[in-house]
Amino acid sequence: MIVAFAIVYLVWGSTYLGIRVAIETMPPVLMAGMRFVVSGVLIFTFLLIRGAKWPTLKEWKEQAVIGFFLLLGGNALVSWAEQHTPSGITALILGASPLMMVLVDWVRPGGRRPTLLLAVGVVIGIAGVALLLGPDAIPAGNRPPVIDIIAIIVSSLCWWIGSLYSKHVRSGTTPLMASAMQMLCGSACMLLVGFMLGEGSTVHFAAFSSRSWVAFAYLVVVGSIVTFPVYIWLLDHSTPAKVSTYAYVNPVVAVFLGWALLGEPMNLRIILAATVIIGAVAILTVGRSRASSAT
Repeated sequence: MIVAFAIVYLVWGSTYLGIRVAIETMPPVLMAGMRFVVSGVLIFTFLLIRGAKWPTLKEWKEQAVIGFFLLLGGNALVSWAEQHTPSGITALILGASPLMMVLVDWVRPGGRRPTLLLAVGVVIGIAGVALLLGPDAIPAGNRPPVIDIIAIIVSSLCWWIGSLYSKHVRSGTTPLMASAMQMLCGSACMLLVGFMLGEGSTVHFAAFSSRSWVAFAYLVVVGSIVTFPVYIWLLDHSTPAKVSTYAYVNPVVAVFLGWALLGEPMNLRIILAATVIIGAVAILTVGRSRASSAT
């Protein structure tokens, strides 16, 4: 159990760094697409060899919708934004994504109004993001463009839309098969968008650096193929509240690794903003847990 939590905490916290290094010489959207093509094919093939049934057309359609939001919206946008945004800052902005979960769940048709505790968590989280992105918080030269910040926020919105939709899908597929299908469908969308953006003309394999290849391999093997099954195992062997604690730890790991390995900015204000954001996420997690228990 301890090893499993450590893998999810450390590996998913390090994927932001991996993306940043991979796209130094690789086109971001196509890189993300190929990452999940390889991961999806390997996991899907493994499951078929183990005797899994071929999914139905209805299941493919359902997982395609989830893959569209989680991967094209939730991952490709992040990869694109990290071209000009430090990996640690990206992780902190995304770390506030549970705010989106509460807001989306509120405004959707038939949605639930947030409890007082959830509302407090949202307000604190917004304050943390404002502290992080306010004037003079991030040193000159490292401050992300506004379009990148918007892309990251839209990315977190897409992630939670996909997550909410997945909760209402009554699919007969196992969680691991569903993940493989999402990877395959989402990667197809990412590759299509990447070529539409003209990234195909920038693909020159000889120009890809060795460190970008290493980062890409890390994202495929460790970030997806190893960690996804571990995450699924944790969902079966631990409580959702405990598993969700990765949302507190991942941004801390990402900020530290970005600072230690890539020289990304680190100052008192960024540390304070990180503390506020992570505190807000903790409040939201407790609030959602209480709300679920009450129903």
